[in-house]
Amino acid sequence: MNNIGKGSRHLSTHIDRTVNDVYTYASDPANLPAWARGLGESIAKIEDDWVAGFSPMGRVVITFAPRNELGVLDHDVTLPSGETVYNPVRVIASGARSEVVFTLRRRPEMSDAEFERDAAMVDADLARLKKLMESG
Repeated sequence: MNNIGKGSRHLSTHIDRTVNDVYTYASDPANLPAWARGLGESIAKIEDDWVAGFSPMGRVVITFAPRNELGVLDHDVTLPSGETVYNPVRVIASGARSEVVFTLRRRPEMSDAEFERDAAMVDADLARLKKLMESG
């Protein structure tokens, strides 16, 4: 089934913390296992790469956008197959709070069920980030 053109989905959560607080925490790759479990249970810096261990997808390499003042948390995930998936993520102001927006892009080979599974994983990751940030 060819799903090209079936689009993207924007998933978001509002967090009762400042943009700076959320961006500082979420942009630190060492914090990923605490909130982005879809990427893996652990992460390590190996030479110039961040490598997620025990990922549901196998060994993946994660490359992050450089730290910036715009709240851009984009990252590429290179899968064991060698395919690289680009993940746009933004932390934006919402009054005194923050909104984290993850754009989930549907890959051409994805079934409806796979896309929904990925969306549920991202929603769970965003909920964990919200809980961690609001409890700390």
